[in-house]
Amino acid sequence: MKVDQVVLAAPRGFCAGVEKAIKALDWMTRVFEPPVYCYHEIVHNRFVVDYFESLGVVFVDDVESVPPGAPVMLSAHGSPPAVVEAARASGGAVVDAVCPLVTKVHHELKVRAAKGYTILYVGHEGHEEAIGTMAVAPESVHLIQTREDIDGLGSVSGPTALLSQTTLSFDEWRDLREHVTEKFPHVWTPTRSDLCFATTNRQAALREVAREADSVIVIGSANSSNTVALTKVAESSGCERVFRVNGARELPDDLSGTVAVTAGASAPESLVNEVLERLNPRHGVRVSTVVVEDEYFPPPPELREILRTLCAVVDRILMAPAASNVDPSADRDFTAAQVLAAASR
Repeated sequence: MKVDQVVLAAPRGFCAGVEKAIKALDWMTRVFEPPVYCYHEIVHNRFVVDYFESLGVVFVDDVESVPPGAPVMLSAHGSPPAVVEAARASGGAVVDAVCPLVTKVHHELKVRAAKGYTILYVGHEGHEEAIGTMAVAPESVHLIQTREDIDGLGSVSGPTALLSQTTLSFDEWRDLREHVTEKFPHVWTPTRSDLCFATTNRQAALREVAREADSVIVIGSANSSNTVALTKVAESSGCERVFRVNGARELPDDLSGTVAVTAGASAPESLVNEVLERLNPRHGVRVSTVVVEDEYFPPPPELREILRTLCAVVDRILMAPAASNVDPSADRDFTAAQVLAAASR
């Protein structure tokens, strides 16, 4: 491998929603004895899932398989209302780690459906976020993945609304939005796009570096929608050699020249560092920044209540301020990267 330089896209890697979800599940493993259950992968990254499994977290695809009274976390992608109800009926502590941006889309769909709108939802069939969102009002929503899906709708009576999965490629979303507005000129759309700002930022950053690169490396899992979207962005930018890898071991051996590197929103920075070490560019690494992100999403409200209660108990027992390992205000004091770097409790 003869790499001259690496151009590292910024921002990349963990977004605020992923930070929130990983730290929330970390709090759960501190508070509750194992096993802690999680509905679906907390985020779509094998490294992250393997780490939490090593701490005794059990990932399930059916909340009915969670033992009665066991603590359960719902993933960042958002869950169908029926799943949330079933989890809460099981009698254990339930913490919903859904990203606030996904919650926004759930709310938009619920409100528009109640007003009699037919909702056209741009998303990927089978993706957890799409499943959870469409389940909010299944009788009112149509999944749109291609222009043919739009053409096949025929005439639609009453008002229409256009909503989207948050992790789509901007180019994919824009193309379908334009086709929808051609067929339904009066379609309602949110004042602010449903696309996640972090997803859009990462795509913009990658466009800047892909143009000058001989190869592009996108770090992230195959089931991560925003990671797949990044590979599409790189390909559409004209780069002929685009590789999605889970980590440094999957890098091809014949990379050369300038290599652009980015990471999906659920990929840890530690994987980026391993890739950079393996590439070992002769002229070093240059960071290309298009925007600086400083968003912070606090722990889910159910978790904050659990932690406040534990703090109060500790206060009474020790007759002293609550220990920091159960203090919800300490959430700002550490990052998801630090959670994953911890070798032991």
